[in-house]
Amino acid sequence: MKIKMISLILGGGAGTRLFPLTEDRSKPAVPIAGKYRLIDIPISNCLNSGVVRMFVLTQFNSASLNKHIKNTYHFDLFSRGFVDILAAEQTLGNNNWFQGTADAVRQTTIHLRNHDFDYVLILAGDQLYQMDFEKMAKYHIAQNAALTIATIPVDTNDAEAFGIMKVNEYGFIERFIEKPKKDVLGDWKSSVSEDLRNQGKEYLASMGIYIFTKKALMQLLKDHPDATDFGKEIIPSAIKSGYNVASYEYNGYWTDVGSIASYYDANLELTDAIPKFNLFDNTQVIYTRPRLLAPAKISDTKINSSIISEGSIIHAESISRSIIGVRSRIGPGSKISESIVLGNDFFESLERIVYQAHETPMGIGSDCIIDRAIIDKNCRIGNGVKIRGHNTLKDEQAETHCVVDGIVILRKGAFIPAGATIGYQES
Repeated sequence: MKIKMISLILGGGAGTRLFPLTEDRSKPAVPIAGKYRLIDIPISNCLNSGVVRMFVLTQFNSASLNKHIKNTYHFDLFSRGFVDILAAEQTLGNNNWFQGTADAVRQTTIHLRNHDFDYVLILAGDQLYQMDFEKMAKYHIAQNAALTIATIPVDTNDAEAFGIMKVNEYGFIERFIEKPKKDVLGDWKSSVSEDLRNQGKEYLASMGIYIFTKKALMQLLKDHPDATDFGKEIIPSAIKSGYNVASYEYNGYWTDVGSIASYYDANLELTDAIPKFNLFDNTQVIYTRPRLLAPAKISDTKINSSIISEGSIIHAESISRSIIGVRSRIGPGSKISESIVLGNDFFESLERIVYQAHETPMGIGSDCIIDRAIIDKNCRIGNGVKIRGHNTLKDEQAETHCVVDGIVILRKGAFIPAGATIGYQES
């Protein structure tokens, strides 16, 4: 039986916790893993699961996201697949921007009327994971559920940051609480395997991944016209109203990339010898825009546990546990460690570099030290610059950079003159 399912991918709000990476782009457009963008993750999961009809709901800084999707996801005339942008818009009946996840879906249901579907898959645009949504959909159907929520086992320390489900032995959600305090957690343990109990993972947390039947979704939105959020309002209301709400327990790798610290950690974990998130998979492929760039060119550089993206020209002394993005340029003698270099949007011509030698070229100059930092795109870093993050640094915002959670982030297009020092701490 063919499962007729359509996907709505939520672009999220202003992305303040990812600032300054979201200063000029939406959360789903933030680069990750050197050559991809966050939006590529849910779209790729959909494509690998046979879900080929997708809407991406956006309202903040969506220009670069629109361009990326337009240049990347092309379908032939016979597949009937698409990835379309649905931006917040004023209508005769509503002049408000999206007020939350449920409100975003409510405002865009008008665009679903011309499509034939039985189920709606709702996803976030700022998570890193690999999941087969067809398996989740089959489970949803087998449970005869109106709503199925993907859940992940967590321990006491993590439970406070999530919506937690009380799940019975049959896989149905009996109760739901948003970000519970530790003093009430004892009453929220669910029926899990013995192995998970031994790990202390007795709480099932919402991953923000939902499958609704079309009928249930439309009815819940109609019955609760003022509800703006799925986690805080729609899900508890569905449980109280007697809908079959099922838990789909997922035991693979998943992380929310909603803050600078989580973004930094998720990227650097990709450099592990055997990373939890597998970019090198024949079936769970991560798709992105084919840029047709030249291979990376590396000269006299010691590289350890790093990802080097295409189009890069590297003369650095060393690169360790770092992500180097597309079209990066790194000069001789520079040392890059524990850092994410997002690369550049274009190549600077040799003529410009040679004949405008008084200007600092785009990229990282010679004899620089870059440690525990995120270098946004198109930055110009002069020779001998030292940029080092440290967990003792206080958060700050400056014209060229920010410090968040001890990580130094250069703003997109920042110019750092030769010899400058930013957030540097001697080890």
